[in-house]
Amino acid sequence: MIAHLSGMLVEKHLQRLIVDVGGVGYDVLVPLSTMYAIGDPGARVALRIHTHVREDALQLFGFATTLEQQLFEKLISVSGIGPKLGLSVLSGIEPEELVRAIRTGDVARLTRIPGVGKKTAERLVVELKDRLPQTDTVSPDAPAAVPGDDVRDDLLSALVNLGYPRASVEKTVEKVLQAADDRSFEPLLRATLKLLMGR
Repeated sequence: MIAHLSGMLVEKHLQRLIVDVGGVGYDVLVPLSTMYAIGDPGARVALRIHTHVREDALQLFGFATTLEQQLFEKLISVSGIGPKLGLSVLSGIEPEELVRAIRTGDVARLTRIPGVGKKTAERLVVELKDRLPQTDTVSPDAPAAVPGDDVRDDLLSALVNLGYPRASVEKTVEKVLQAADDRSFEPLLRATLKLLMGR
C-alpha cells in the first residue's frame, strides 16, 4: 500500500494532482484544503496517501496534513459515506470546523456541506462524535495563483462540480468578483466558498 508520495507536481486540477515520483506519474485525488496548500506545477510536494482498493480500481487520496487524512479515514468508516463523498465533505468545510461541528452536534452546519443531507449529518455526529482526532494541527495556508481570463467560468464550473446549485453560486461569485483586487482562481474560490458556507 502506498502511504506517502514525495516528488514533483506535474499537473494541478480541481481536486486532482499528478505527481512525478522517480519518473512515474501518480494520479492523486485531493480535497480543496490540500490543493490550496501546495504550489504550482514544477514545485516539490509531499503528500500523505490513503490507498483505496476496489475490485475494479485502485485510487490514491492525498492530504497535506495528518489531520486531513485522519478525518477522511474516519468519514469513510461511516456507513453510506464513500471516498468521493468523504473528499467532498473535506472540500466543503475546514478540517477544524468539521471536528467542531461533529463534536457539538451542529447538524445545521453539516447539512450546508454539498452532498450531506440531514440523515447523513446525524449519522456523522452519532458515529464520530467521540472518535475524532485532536485539532491542534493547523492546516497550511498557501494558496497558489492560477491566472486566467475566464476565472468567472472556472469558479462557476468548480463550485457546480462540488455540488452547489448554480443559481446561488452565480450570485455569490459575482459578489466576490466585484470585491476582489486579486483575480487569481484559488483565493477567489476560497472567498466564494466562505460566503456559501455562511462564514
